[in-house]
Amino acid sequence: MINDLPIRKIIHVDMDAFYASVAQMDNPDLKGKPIAVGGGGTRGVVSAASYEARKFGVKSAMSGRLAIKLCPELIFVKTDFERYTEISKRIRNIFFDYTELVEPLSLDEAYLDVTENKLGFPSASLIAEEIRQRIFREVGLTASAGISINKFIAKVACDYNKPNGQHTVNPEDVLQFLADLDIRKFYGVGKVTAEKMYLKGIFTGKDLKAKSLDYLEDHFGKSGSYYYHVVRGIHNSEVRPNRIRKSLAAERTFNENLSSEIFMLEKLEHIAEEVSKRLHKNNVSGKTITLKIKYSDFTLQTRSKTLAYFVRDKAIILETAKDLLYQNTLNNSVRLLGISMSNLNTKPQKTEPLKENTVSVQLQFKF
Repeated sequence: MINDLPIRKIIHVDMDAFYASVAQMDNPDLKGKPIAVGGGGTRGVVSAASYEARKFGVKSAMSGRLAIKLCPELIFVKTDFERYTEISKRIRNIFFDYTELVEPLSLDEAYLDVTENKLGFPSASLIAEEIRQRIFREVGLTASAGISINKFIAKVACDYNKPNGQHTVNPEDVLQFLADLDIRKFYGVGKVTAEKMYLKGIFTGKDLKAKSLDYLEDHFGKSGSYYYHVVRGIHNSEVRPNRIRKSLAAERTFNENLSSEIFMLEKLEHIAEEVSKRLHKNNVSGKTITLKIKYSDFTLQTRSKTLAYFVRDKAIILETAKDLLYQNTLNNSVRLLGISMSNLNTKPQKTEPLKENTVSVQLQFKF
């Protein structure tokens, strides 16, 4: 089927070990050494790890205790989000020199649509290379990039030559690229889903493509349609410069487990204050308040309440969180409390749905 829409030129840029690399850049004594951001103490959790630390198996979301066991020479450094935000803005300004269609995913990665770019460059690959060179020259950090016809393939391609590299999947190579792809590398296929797919004989994109839409929807629910289309190179999500924020949250992990609600109330007050500050900073309010409780045995529980009006006031957030805390008895002592605000008063703009496109024909399109 001939595509009646122009194939887009999408770049996914991902900074290499961003938090850890910033720490090493700011402190030359840390260069070449295994470091972990966060994670210090007996109850800490690793936020990020340098590539030197990753060689020992240290990775994000790992407990600091396990990380130091894997890498006895590991150096812990504190998180510094003000610094990360400052660096992220400088990187983003480089992106804007090429296109206004920049969709940040986090402080350290973003999608760029350079189909129509400010400099009139015909090659997305050359734009990605120049952006990476400028980030290194002007900021002092390395970045990796994936380039292809849509966001899904660009993101997958970005991991191919990390760190400090890039990979392009040209339009004519998309279907073979996806067919050869390990199912674990499909963005959106987590560990549990991958295991489920293995049991059904799905190990690569080729195996996935052999399954019908009905089969995938029967076995994987709503995600079945997503898997059916992306393995055929169909992913029409546009690069959206103004992503709609769906929630705001803050949480705290305690040095010692808390067993009494009285001690938890003080902690909740600080957390509610932080949530309120973030709501004011982003100029949004919300209706649904959720209390997150993680017990000492690591089981997780959430309790939510939706108000009849939008709020961002600390007092209301705190009182609602207190009500949720007393809603049920606690199952155990508590190691973490969190408050999140969702159902925000952000109204997404309606856009016309894109028609399904395919990559079954080769176009004169320079990547």
